[in-house]
Amino acid sequence: MIDFIYNTLGLFSWKVYAACTDFSSIAGGASCAANGTDLEGKSIDTTFSKVTQVLLVIIGIASVIVIIIAGLRMILSQGDPKAFESARNTILYAIIGIVIALLSYAIIGFVLKSIGG
Repeated sequence: MIDFIYNTLGLFSWKVYAACTDFSSIAGGASCAANGTDLEGKSIDTTFSKVTQVLLVIIGIASVIVIIIAGLRMILSQGDPKAFESARNTILYAIIGIVIALLSYAIIGFVLKSIGG
C-alpha cells in the first residue's frame, strides 16, 4: 500500500540509483551524498518542494471532507444551538487550517527560493 502511494504521488521512482553509482566504498557513497542530491539526482529543495505540495493537497482534501461532515452536522442539528455552534466552529477551524497550510506553503517556497539563490 505504501509503495502504491509513493509511486502514485510521484515522490519516489524505481530509478533510485541513477545519481549514485559508486557503492564500492564508503568514500564513494559519501561523495555522492556531498553533492546535495537525493537518490533521483534532483536537488533536495526540489524534493522538499514536491513533498510540501503533496502535503498541501492532502490537507486540502481532508479540509473539504471535514467541511462537508460539519455541514451535514449543521443540517442534522435540528435546531439544537450547541450542535449547530459546534458544527459552525468545525467549519471555521477547517477554513483556518486551509489558510495556515497555504501560508506555510508560501513561506516554505519563499525560503527555498531565498536559499537557492
